[in-house]
Amino acid sequence: MPEITPLDKLRLPFGGQEIEFQHLTHEAGGVPFLRIRIRENKRFTIFDVDPASAQKWGELMQAWARDHAGNAP
Repeated sequence: MPEITPLDKLRLPFGGQEIEFQHLTHEAGGVPFLRIRIRENKRFTIFDVDPASAQKWGELMQAWARDHAGNAP
């Protein structure tokens, strides 16, 4: 059974989706994962993201946010 540590939670202002970020480790060791859990009403989407992919994803999101910061609500 993996060990799950909550990191943060947020609700998007448009659409109301709830997003949870969790640190996921397995007892046997190996690669840790960032679990991203998106809840839309009763439906859940879960991504378990490895560190290299999380870094790339984060860089893309930060670049996009910088380019569009003037359009924020």
